[in-house]
Amino acid sequence: MPKTTISNRSIQADLRYLKLLARDFPTISQVTTEIINLEAILHLPKPTEHFLADLHGENEAFQHVLRNASGNIKRKVKELFGNTLRDKEIRDLCTLIYYPKQKLELVKQNDTNLADYYQTTLNQLIAVCRNVSSKYTRSKVRKSLPPEFAYIIEELLHENSDDRNKQAYVGVIIQTIIGTGRAAGFIEAICELIQRLAIDQLHIWATFSTVALAHTSSWTR
Repeated sequence: MPKTTISNRSIQADLRYLKLLARDFPTISQVTTEIINLEAILHLPKPTEHFLADLHGENEAFQHVLRNASGNIKRKVKELFGNTLRDKEIRDLCTLIYYPKQKLELVKQNDTNLADYYQTTLNQLIAVCRNVSSKYTRSKVRKSLPPEFAYIIEELLHENSDDRNKQAYVGVIIQTIIGTGRAAGFIEAICELIQRLAIDQLHIWATFSTVALAHTSSWTR
């Protein structure tokens, strides 16, 4: 059986890389933890990428496309509520997600029972947010949470809604949000979070005369 020989140069090269690696992961435990994390990330569903071209200063149209993630958010809402909500209710929920501040102003003017509206809507938004966040690690989702409501949103996203005890826990959180007068602010925050999570990478291709430029924007996993 032939012997495997390792050159001195190869050993030195490996040592150089190992020393660089050791700066960030000085112990075996830290190395193995990072390997586990990276392997887990590789097996997550592929996040949504979005491609835009020829914007030509159309700011409002561009903003609308970003807010609705090119229809991706509406598809998610239909997947979740297509069998339980009417078409108008689906459109209203989508409009709220795209333009939460404006939609809430209209609701406040026309809805006589805001507490019921808030309770129903918060439960729906939490379900949508769970869905769009499922492609990411908890760490990545945590980095995108609005600081004011970060702890509450994280609790709501990761509680098991099928567990009766947890249902009561989630119910109390929602009732407290409404009771303390923070429902509108919370709804705005979670709608903006859904917009952010609906697109992982944004690719912009712009043409100026004969020069083409490409730009990619992403957020850290």
